[in-house]
Amino acid sequence: MKHYLMVIVMLFSFVTIAQPNSNSDIKNGSISGRVMDAKLKQPLPYVNVIIKDKDQKVITGGITDADGSFFIDKIPEGTVIVDITYIGYKTITKSVTLEKGNYKVNLGDINLNEDAESLDEVTVVAEVSTIQQKIDRRVINVGKDLTTSGPTASDIMNNIPTVNIDQQTGDVALRGNQNVQVMIDGKLSNIPAAQLLRQIPSTSIKQIELITNPSAKYNPDGMSGIINIILHKNVNIGFNGNLNVGLGYQLEPKFNSSIDMNYRNGKLNFYGSYGNNIADNRNSIILEQTESGLVQDLSLLDERNSNLFKFGVDYYINDKNTFSVFTNQNIFDGGALGETALTFGNNPSLNQTQILDNINENNSQQYNTNYKLDFDKEGHNIELEVDYNVFDADVETNNSFTGTNVRPNFNEFTDTDRERTTINLDYTNPLSDSAKLEVGAQARLFTNELAYNSDARVQNQFGTYIPTATSFDYERNIYSVYASYGKQLEKWSYKLGLRAETVTVDAFAVDTDLTNNTQTDFPFENDYTQVYPSAFVTYNPSEKNSYQFSYSRRVDRPGVGQVNPIPEFNTPLISQFGNQELEPQFTNSIEANYTRNLEKGSITGGVFYRLIEDEINQGVFVDRSTLGSGRVILRVDNFGNTSAYGVEISSSYRPTKWWSFNASFDMYGRKQRGFAESLDPNIVNPTENDIVLENTEVDNLILNFRVFNNFKVTKKLSLSAFAMYRGKDTGLNFEMEPMYFVNLGMRYSFLQENRATFSLNFNNVFDTQEINILSERPFRQEAQVMPEFKTIFAGLSYRFGGGKYRAKSRKRRDNDEKSGGGFI
Repeated sequence: MKHYLMVIVMLFSFVTIAQPNSNSDIKNGSISGRVMDAKLKQPLPYVNVIIKDKDQKVITGGITDADGSFFIDKIPEGTVIVDITYIGYKTITKSVTLEKGNYKVNLGDINLNEDAESLDEVTVVAEVSTIQQKIDRRVINVGKDLTTSGPTASDIMNNIPTVNIDQQTGDVALRGNQNVQVMIDGKLSNIPAAQLLRQIPSTSIKQIELITNPSAKYNPDGMSGIINIILHKNVNIGFNGNLNVGLGYQLEPKFNSSIDMNYRNGKLNFYGSYGNNIADNRNSIILEQTESGLVQDLSLLDERNSNLFKFGVDYYINDKNTFSVFTNQNIFDGGALGETALTFGNNPSLNQTQILDNINENNSQQYNTNYKLDFDKEGHNIELEVDYNVFDADVETNNSFTGTNVRPNFNEFTDTDRERTTINLDYTNPLSDSAKLEVGAQARLFTNELAYNSDARVQNQFGTYIPTATSFDYERNIYSVYASYGKQLEKWSYKLGLRAETVTVDAFAVDTDLTNNTQTDFPFENDYTQVYPSAFVTYNPSEKNSYQFSYSRRVDRPGVGQVNPIPEFNTPLISQFGNQELEPQFTNSIEANYTRNLEKGSITGGVFYRLIEDEINQGVFVDRSTLGSGRVILRVDNFGNTSAYGVEISSSYRPTKWWSFNASFDMYGRKQRGFAESLDPNIVNPTENDIVLENTEVDNLILNFRVFNNFKVTKKLSLSAFAMYRGKDTGLNFEMEPMYFVNLGMRYSFLQENRATFSLNFNNVFDTQEINILSERPFRQEAQVMPEFKTIFAGLSYRFGGGKYRAKSRKRRDNDEKSGGGFI
């Protein structure tokens, strides 16, 4: 694969060299400027700027950046017509003459006024999803076609290039790696990512940003990068809102609904929302140890009931001062009922059954305040943001057993209290029309207190199960400063940044034997300081071709679950524990991308390479307390340095007026290191001396292909078809077989101004989606996982209210746009 990577790099170089030179005999000019909202005096991003000749034939064009500015070059000498158009605003037309002494024309600020006649026709959500490649991220603009794919954010993630969702656990991966940071409107949440994605309605999502090489302004957490979900926010004058309901079904019903509303009048904007997700999910797993004939048959019913509330106020004090506050409240009530049957083919007298009854309740509250001061110079501002997040969870699990020589029944109780406080101070100064300086400071304070009790969880050296209690306190404080400088040249642009962080970690675990009243302490401290540089370079030789090169250093800090010594889960054959002394892993990442803008779409190709220090991976141990039982223990650890690489190609194209599609192909390679213990199941009365420790190393290559088609039958009716193929995935201790499936959908808009939309989606139409796993260590095992893949979903959305559109420029954390409506 190293040779393939070199070939790709050479191809990129060849394409660069092969770009045709401009004709030196033709004098070309450029036109630049900035587009503003005439009333709010705020910049307007993504405004169309079209250059035409005297006969109204289009010569070239572009769109404005986040700060409203635009620069269009290679315009032929002579008189041209410049059209500035934006939906909901009156078009402005200017005549410009490019001639000797006037080849570089700056139009200055162009103020657009609202078009009252066309405002009522503004479509809140685009019909078709599009993909944009920016200097430091890939942006998926979510249209109605993508939201048809399912009721939640988790349902539509597999439609996104380079993103995968584990259908069993809900865990999200970016570029084949689950070390990814999930953010909502640029903010972290204490809610576990898998739960969070299942609670956000898909219709609330405006954009999804894939930031694989974040700049120094971003937190450096997450080896594979950041997935930032941007939610819709209404800033319309008057009262406005959206209502959504949906129902899905295969074996069990899944219901969701949401409503979001806002009212704006003058200097105040009030917004609020509510959403729920009520779902029952069945999952079956068959695990067979082929050599011993032991079969574990697990049947699980997972129940989830979540309610989300949000309320916020924006106060526009004057043209230079804005104050905002909002709160999120999340209530989750769920649980699982499972039955595990163990069948010993070689010795049926040992057959046993475990019944698991789990109750999981958690609440999360978020409180956020933001103040922004704009100085006289446009784009010159300072902003202070304070975000406080609380998460409380209570989990109770009752375990009962039947059979011969089984362990006694036992109960488990876990109480989690988690707090996160984030304080950001950011300063932005545009030093000139082409240069910008950004500096800032941040404090992230995180505490996690966990208490665990079990009346028969631990087995001592005499084979007796004893009651135990464990407490685990974990505190991590991160203090950081950053600076970045960006410069725009004629065809080149670059952005350099540096972030410095000081981290203090203080953990303390206490394990208590309640029978003998003995206590074991496990203290741990880890303080370190690191710097994280970043660099981005963009080259635009023409309006059709763009090249991006980037480098960043990142860190993957151990999560609470990875360092928690309390068992994460427990079955008759498997237990998983955290490793309190786990160290962070660091990643140095470089990547290169090429984007070609076509007449009816665009195509982007890229390569990346990562060098990973102190890789975190999973080790497999034989359970020494029950030798010969087939039980294993899973625990994460650090395994030295390793590497990863990949190739990605994605496109967005509209062949005809009625057909558009997004397609992507990606190939990821990764070298993994770890170890696994094994024990020959044929040994009678085994001892610890019979355990074999094997160091493992795996070169894993994963291929993914997906295509999303949208067919516009009429102005009101559209159909969609999504197909995905995921190649074989080989881990340290398992091999997952390839998986492929097809989803079909439709949506129909009706009522006045198409305010209502009905959607219908059928997943896994041909019933081909399966999860089959083969493991060789510590025993040869085969597993088949059967969740509810073949589901049907029906949804209805309705947009109500009216009022004129108002653009609002307010920075979202770590970006130039802040969204506050919707959920989380």
